[in-house]
Amino acid sequence: MENVTNKITNTSISSPLFFNSSTSSQPTLVPQVVMSPCAACKILRRRCAEKCMLAPYFPPTQPSKFTTAHRVFGASNIIKILQELPESERADAVNSMVYEASARIRDPVYGCAGTICHLQKQVNELQAQLAKSQAELINMQLRQSNLLSLIYMEMNDTPNESSPQESVDNFISSPNYSSDYQNNLNFFEENTNPNLLWEPHWT
Repeated sequence: MENVTNKITNTSISSPLFFNSSTSSQPTLVPQVVMSPCAACKILRRRCAEKCMLAPYFPPTQPSKFTTAHRVFGASNIIKILQELPESERADAVNSMVYEASARIRDPVYGCAGTICHLQKQVNELQAQLAKSQAELINMQLRQSNLLSLIYMEMNDTPNESSPQESVDNFISSPNYSSDYQNNLNFFEENTNPNLLWEPHWT
């Protein structure tokens, strides 16, 4: 009898029908988020800390940004400049360093100063052109005002000027016009033969 009870107990423990899932539940795995190092730490081949100063300004998707600034200023100088500035001004400082480094690589002699001088020269040329155009405009306005004043003066000097029809009538009644008209009429009568006037040109 004891052997039978021992078999029953052994089978109850080892049988899957009596398996308790609550006692042997597996722990849930939390997915680990792999943080990509910033472009600065990746290029410098160092571990990117959680509070890396360069990470907000040199993301891993823009490695050329740090490469350009590092080539001219160096990583230690970049970090030193950022440490001396408040956090609100660091983004502008990084953009300025990248722009200046790009200009220095493009023009090793003058760098950013050469670009500034070129732009200042263009501004001066445009200002000179603007001043010249304004002077020409003022000159044209003065000419127009002088012309209008002359017209007004002539109109004031001849207030009783005759109309165009009166001028034509006066010209026709003038002695010069009458004598010229009479001479032309006599010349036409002398050189015109009534018999030849309607003579046909065919036979």
